[in-house]
Amino acid sequence: MPMIEFFKGLGYFGVLLALCFEFIPAEAVLPLAGYWISQGEFNYYLMVLAGTVGGTIGPITLYALGRYGGRPLVLKYGKYFLVNEKQVNAADKFFAKYGAGVAFFGRFMPVVRTAISVPCGMAKMSLTKFSVYTFCAMLPITALYVYLGVKLGENWEQAGPLFKQYLQPFVLVIVLLAVIYGVYKYRQKLLERRLNMKDK
Repeated sequence: MPMIEFFKGLGYFGVLLALCFEFIPAEAVLPLAGYWISQGEFNYYLMVLAGTVGGTIGPITLYALGRYGGRPLVLKYGKYFLVNEKQVNAADKFFAKYGAGVAFFGRFMPVVRTAISVPCGMAKMSLTKFSVYTFCAMLPITALYVYLGVKLGENWEQAGPLFKQYLQPFVLVIVLLAVIYGVYKYRQKLLERRLNMKDK
């Protein structure tokens, strides 16, 4: 595939660039990068770093669309970032329920992980906080995809189903943490309301 070869020719920066704009889904780029590592062409840790940085910059674009363009602009141009209306609606609900923490938790949820940047931007969440949460979530995801590519070698295309299998226990933990976080935020809001009522 010419585009793949083009990005490969750019080395680590090529993988970073590919993930910034998601010309090719990360699910394909990262395991393939792992295969290149198994061939002795790249370093695992540097590739994970490049993939994580690229995977963080990409969502910032959607964050900016949400923050400065709002929902109409996202729905109009989201298709260029592999985001559709169904994903945006799901991400909105997820954000409304769990708040800013979704910038981390949402990356592990199949339907909302790409679109979750949009409501974060629309809510004008701190860009620094958003970037840190996104980076922290993308690091283990990237590391696992690249690792599977290394182990599978020429069969790197099988990484997708394996990734879901490995990620399932981790997602259960993330969901549990998300619920705990949601309960904590809810209790905080209740406490604020009570304090406001006392002040009145």
